[in-house]
Amino acid sequence: MLIFSFQETVIRKALPILEHIIKGISNHDLFSGLCFKIADLGCSSSKNTLLVVSNIMDIVIEVCKENRYKPPQFEVCLNDLFGNDFNTLFKLLPDFYAKLKNDKGKHFSPCFVSAVPGSFYCRLFPDQSLHLVHSSFSVHWLSQVPDGLESNALNIYMAKTSPPNVFEAYGEQFKTDFTKFLQIRAEEIVCGGRMVLTFVGRSVVDPSSDESCRLWELLAQSLLDMVKEGLVRELDIKSFNVPIYYPCEDEVRNVIQNEGSFSLERLTTFHVNWDPQDMDYKYLNDFDGPSQIHGENTAKAVRAFTEPLLTSHFDKSIIDELFKKYKKHVAKHLCNTKTRFFNFVISLAKK
Repeated sequence: MLIFSFQETVIRKALPILEHIIKGISNHDLFSGLCFKIADLGCSSSKNTLLVVSNIMDIVIEVCKENRYKPPQFEVCLNDLFGNDFNTLFKLLPDFYAKLKNDKGKHFSPCFVSAVPGSFYCRLFPDQSLHLVHSSFSVHWLSQVPDGLESNALNIYMAKTSPPNVFEAYGEQFKTDFTKFLQIRAEEIVCGGRMVLTFVGRSVVDPSSDESCRLWELLAQSLLDMVKEGLVRELDIKSFNVPIYYPCEDEVRNVIQNEGSFSLERLTTFHVNWDPQDMDYKYLNDFDGPSQIHGENTAKAVRAFTEPLLTSHFDKSIIDELFKKYKKHVAKHLCNTKTRFFNFVISLAKK
């Protein structure tokens, strides 16, 4: 699936930071214990979850060899919401374990994988029990839709036509949620432990920029098209808002500094095209041919992570038609401007 391709791109971008922070962990002598405990928050149910785990284990084992440590055993806790398809992940484990033994040979260290369902905005682990927390493309999801969005009219997220209070409500909800996330992880992570978080943000302060809003404005336009055709009620759009927020760098830094439990070791950024299969980062538009393909691929990728939200609010029968319209709007937009996802990778050290 296209969303898996997108995840793989993001995982590759974050790999250098993982290598850097694991070497930092070794300086705190956190490999000297019998077990190194890792948590992957918002893991979903794709094979990419185990790819992240494998990458982390490879780096830890290599660092141990360089420092002449005996590699630790690994405990890996996979977290997502209660509705996540953990069974799909469990079915991947026999092959994962077999590959570990085959690849590592005499350097093989036992690895124990378990699931920890629940929201990462709540406590998930005992005090001082984690050495490394990883999360990819999850922290930009809010714990809830912000309060006070009645004035957002027919928008489903922040948009250029949204009133100022909508931007304020989304920004405050992110501040509240990210602060709580850090506070909770501070209780669960050992001193000197690390977090690596990858999430979508925006490169400019303006929250109404295309980078922040355009993807969602086009989805709202697709829903409005269906209102005109009598397939969706206008009232249903007015009562629907997406619980997501793409922060700017200052917002991220300010929350980390004000919460105070972690030091920000590194912050890097990168762009990913809306279409995860589009590797062209030179040209700023697609014109006719490529834009149609990229519109369809973008629609498929967006559908993968929005369909549960949409089907819980609208009738499931509209979804196919909605994304047919959406891919056309996206293709038209990409003809003129190749808007991209702007992403953060940050590493945090527990003080």
